[in-house]
Amino acid sequence: MCLFSYDDDPDPDEQTRAGLLYVPVRQAPDGPALRVFRTPLGERTAVGFTHRDLLTTTLGAGQPAILLAEPALRALTAPLGVVRLVVDPVLSAPAVGLRPTRAAEEPARAL
Repeated sequence: MCLFSYDDDPDPDEQTRAGLLYVPVRQAPDGPALRVFRTPLGERTAVGFTHRDLLTTTLGAGQPAILLAEPALRALTAPLGVVRLVVDPVLSAPAVGLRPTRAAEEPARAL
């Protein structure tokens, strides 16, 4: 137990409510469906952004989203077995290119 209180250093184990979040969705025939992502270790996670600009920067301008409160997002993902929620993720893999960097029949060249 720490004897000192640091107001600017919150305990990472203490969860605070995120409030309203921009949640990425995909368009389905019955309406929008929540997108579920995976952590680098493969765990399924819900994702929410506190500002639309952060969502656009991370997932692109064409990504549709809906506004949901954190408890509503958790309630929607819990039946799917998704218990982790990542707010404002900033690290993502680069987009997959449609063309290979070199053709398979082309031999590799030494530089």
